[in-house]
Amino acid sequence: MTDRYSDGSAGDADYSRIGEGYALIRRPDPRIAARILEALGDARTVLNVGAGAGSYEPVDRAVTAVEPSASMRAQRPAWLTPAIDALSDHLPFDDDSFDASMASVTVHQWPDLAAGLSEMRRVTTGPVVILTFDPAPPVHWWLMDYAPELFEIESRRMPSIPSIVAALGGDTTVETVLLPRDCVDGFAQSFFARPERLLEPEVRRATSAWSFVPAAAVERFVRELGSDLASGAWDARYGEFRGLTEFDGGLRLVVGRRAPGQPPG
Repeated sequence: MTDRYSDGSAGDADYSRIGEGYALIRRPDPRIAARILEALGDARTVLNVGAGAGSYEPVDRAVTAVEPSASMRAQRPAWLTPAIDALSDHLPFDDDSFDASMASVTVHQWPDLAAGLSEMRRVTTGPVVILTFDPAPPVHWWLMDYAPELFEIESRRMPSIPSIVAALGGDTTVETVLLPRDCVDGFAQSFFARPERLLEPEVRRATSAWSFVPAAAVERFVRELGSDLASGAWDARYGEFRGLTEFDGGLRLVVGRRAPGQPPG
């Protein structure tokens, strides 16, 4: 997709429609944030591409944020620097402008994944840190039974981990990031032990894939999950999820470092 929505959203999701209240649900979880900080290493200057409302931006570094959606830029808290209106595949910076760069659960929204990652590599001397979900869930879990359409959509939208690794090139590693049961960041997978939360419209709206699920399927999901929770059928079948302290929902941290002699971009 190359056209931009009315608020500048450049991906397939229209954040002028679904972005309201996003920052209230999609808050940075400190345990995930710690993994990102570790991956950024000792970088002092950091570029955040597809920065949204600023989740996971380190507050102890000099951060430059890029975000095309006006709706998301408006939700950035006052203590973060304003984001630049630009696209991932045309970053307005010189080669080697930043010590590190990052992108948090956003690469599936980019019009051109390879171009965006190449641009991040071009402007970054150190690590390029990508937080994303594997489009192939590592385990079968209860949400896949109630909303199979959601996972069919995500399997088409989320780029494969190998494609990200290949685009970054150099010395690239992939780490599993387990989701804690009380995860603060409200993407759908974080509610593996709290199914009731996914009955809330504002929680579903904070995961862009729900905006592509047909209305009839969403209504069926709410009706069936609500009924099973009320009757105890959900707990009888899936109750073990409530006891899990952490869960592999497919969240991955891909860290690319420029190989010796590898040119920018």
